[in-house]
Amino acid sequence: QVQLVESGGGLVQAGGSLRLSCAASGSIFRLNAMGWYRQAPGKQRELVAAITSGGTNYADSVKGRFTISRDNAKNTVYMQMNSLKSEDTAVYYCNAGVTTAWGRPSRDYWGQGTQVTVSS
Repeated sequence: QVQLVESGGGLVQAGGSLRLSCAASGSIFRLNAMGWYRQAPGKQRELVAAITSGGTNYADSVKGRFTISRDNAKNTVYMQMNSLKSEDTAVYYCNAGVTTAWGRPSRDYWGQGTQVTVSS
């Protein structure tokens, strides 16, 4: 089994910053793509940022404000969120593609979610 544990959410004023962390543990042979999604009330879950060995990808709404990074030695992905806006308010979920053993296909795992609330 694989577990993803998120931390770093909270309440912040508009214009402020937060840093999210997501640590993966368990039966990990290889961590592939990792990313952050978010879901606001009444809306669909959307990709915010992703990171692979080939680079990073961001939603247009967060480009220039959010930065995703990873520490492969710690099996951890981070997302620095600056210049936060009220529309960034959502539950943020960590996602990771994990290969648990040689020859097995990658499978998606999700964290439990962490609330980010931006007050205007």
